[in-house]
Amino acid sequence: MIRYVDVGSNDLTRAARFYDAVLGALGYLRLSTGPQSLGYGAPGMEQAVFWVMRPWDGRAASAGNGSMPAFIAPSRAAVDACHAAGLSHGGTDEGAPGLRDYGPDFYACYLRDPDGNKLSAVCDRPG
Repeated sequence: MIRYVDVGSNDLTRAARFYDAVLGALGYLRLSTGPQSLGYGAPGMEQAVFWVMRPWDGRAASAGNGSMPAFIAPSRAAVDACHAAGLSHGGTDEGAPGLRDYGPDFYACYLRDPDGNKLSAVCDRPG
């Protein structure tokens, strides 16, 4: 149903350090780098599905209130690694890794990137 998701950034160099580490911990890769954007996806994908970009209107990027992309993690250890990578690359904690009330195996973490965008990593496999 979803073709891609964009989040805004005011500093793509800083965003690249953050997302390369955070998404790399989940097994995702940067597939595209341009003057206005960074694109990420799974190994073997031809087109990126998650984009970090400077806003097209030229104004400052701001975090969406209520928006939060959630990335599939292959394991609970990957969720833990994603959270740790985010904190060590300029992100802030919005919820440490752990089980949540969304199902018996819903293990997730929540972060904000350096621009304030909220994201999550989720593994819903048994531990």
